[in-house]
Amino acid sequence: MAKITAAQVKELRDKTGVGMMDAKKALVAVDGDMDKAIDFLREKGIAKAAKKSDRIAAEGLANVAVAGNFAAIVEVNAETDFVAQNDQFKELVKHVAELIVANKPADVEAALAMPTQGGTLNDEIIEATQVIGEKITFRRFELVEKTDSQNFGAYLHMGGKIAALVVTEGADEATAKDVAMHVAAINPKYVNRDQVPAEEVEHEKAVLTEEAKNEGKPENIIEKMVEGRLNKFFAEITLDAQAFVKDPDQTVAKYVASKNGSVISFIRYEVGEGIEKKEDNFVEEVMSQVRG
Repeated sequence: MAKITAAQVKELRDKTGVGMMDAKKALVAVDGDMDKAIDFLREKGIAKAAKKSDRIAAEGLANVAVAGNFAAIVEVNAETDFVAQNDQFKELVKHVAELIVANKPADVEAALAMPTQGGTLNDEIIEATQVIGEKITFRRFELVEKTDSQNFGAYLHMGGKIAALVVTEGADEATAKDVAMHVAAINPKYVNRDQVPAEEVEHEKAVLTEEAKNEGKPENIIEKMVEGRLNKFFAEITLDAQAFVKDPDQTVAKYVASKNGSVISFIRYEVGEGIEKKEDNFVEEVMSQVRG
């Protein structure tokens, strides 16, 4: 019997998308012949997931799992929204988030190699691809750690089309969740103006200054005009300065302060962002639900 090397197993997995044990069994069965191993897997129906590897998976769901002082936000993609609403797919995404927060892998590659009851997480995703019949991809995740005095707030829009994870200092979980809802709806870029890169501020300032000059404003009031417009710029892109979506008469910072807290950080995942796909007006949908 031919000796099967780890390199052969990896090559077969890369070519077929099957799990490690299936790849090894196939190679053993055909004495290490790569072409015969591929045929073997195809005949068993195990390699059909590989046929889907060139498809675009831009739909799917995001989810958040919390365990003590750690939280994970994840995105898992499928090819169609129909499959994204499949109960098995929903459970898979939830399962992925729970595995991430429990095992705290360094990156997606490490996450896919995590041992599970089904072999590895990658094996489970391949199996789900075969059962569900669409390409499924674990795209990304972020792990967040908080202190005992801080709170996590998580919000899922439409079951996970948009997911937001917020950390507040003080306040409570309900407040943090309200802020996560705001983040999902309004999509701020930064928590506060201190986080806005200096070059971005300088660029905006230069544009606003030229704009004021082109309006024919006198030099002595241009600086005040630019300062006022910069404040508006910060109010548009920073979470703290935005009008709170559930009470536009106060900013997010003032709302959280009224609950004896402050916002530390946020992460917002919108499924498929950056992947070529049809446009959906998620912001409008979220806001209509928030205000309803």
